[in-house]
Amino acid sequence: MTIYAAGVVPWREAGDSIEVLLVHRENYNDWGFPKGKQDPGELLPETAVRELKEEASVSVKLGRKLDIIRYQVGTEDKEVHYWAAKVKPKAAKKQKFVANDEIAKCEWVPAEKAAGLLTYEHDQNLLKLCLELHKAKELETRAIIILRHAKATLRSDWKGEEAKRPLLPEGELQAKRLVNLLAAYGPKQLVTSPWKRCWDTIAPYAKKTKRTLVERGQLTELSNKRRPISTKKVVDALLGKSKSGLICTHRPALPSVLEPLAAAASKDLKKHIMEATALKPGDFMVLRLTLGSKPKVVGAEWCTGISELAESQSAT
Repeated sequence: MTIYAAGVVPWREAGDSIEVLLVHRENYNDWGFPKGKQDPGELLPETAVRELKEEASVSVKLGRKLDIIRYQVGTEDKEVHYWAAKVKPKAAKKQKFVANDEIAKCEWVPAEKAAGLLTYEHDQNLLKLCLELHKAKELETRAIIILRHAKATLRSDWKGEEAKRPLLPEGELQAKRLVNLLAAYGPKQLVTSPWKRCWDTIAPYAKKTKRTLVERGQLTELSNKRRPISTKKVVDALLGKSKSGLICTHRPALPSVLEPLAAAASKDLKKHIMEATALKPGDFMVLRLTLGSKPKVVGAEWCTGISELAESQSAT
């Protein structure tokens, strides 16, 4: 049996370097980054955000994924997924840490000091990676999320207009479940195909976060089939923005949506990005982009738990 957990390397700028937020567990006499076990029904990005809030009283949006650490705990395997997360000044001011039975101390520490304070080698390696990424100006990134709409009524079962083909009950459940998961990344600019199954997939998140949902007809299956170049231009427009964003579209349009992003990535990453043409309903890929006028795609993270949720519901 594998124990799944998630953690965060919280960081902030400190001159030419960074500071990181460490926690001290008195019972283990160790220093490390906030982390914890996955709760039942929870997906790992949600675990990471929740554990940071519980252990250090800090709220964040996840940045780029750093690594997956695997080790033994007694006779069981443990797998811990780590993300970087920049803590904004406003969030740092709201931090109200209170020592408890699990966490005795929570301190912002300069990276150089943290290297000697961290107890475990895997945490030291995570810090080293963050410093390397910071030096390369690739630690702070923004996200573009490519989301395939949730599970919809089969074409063969729908006699009405294709643009109005609705989500199945499982798809409606997926859309509701996406709200908290997407909130872990916090996309601000929401762009969708106007067709009902796409709109209804992202509408719950838009409503919860009070964000405007922008329709783009170029993202429909029909428009992409006729003029895929127009579909790609929607992505290019989002690439040129400075905020994080999300595009909700259809499986046949995924190649056109992903190609401009793959073009901004390294050769090795391009292949991984284009594999997202196989996203299942309700699943998404998070692309991490560098800041600036000519962004590069430096990371790509699959998030597949939502489709599994629908499959499990269908089986019951």
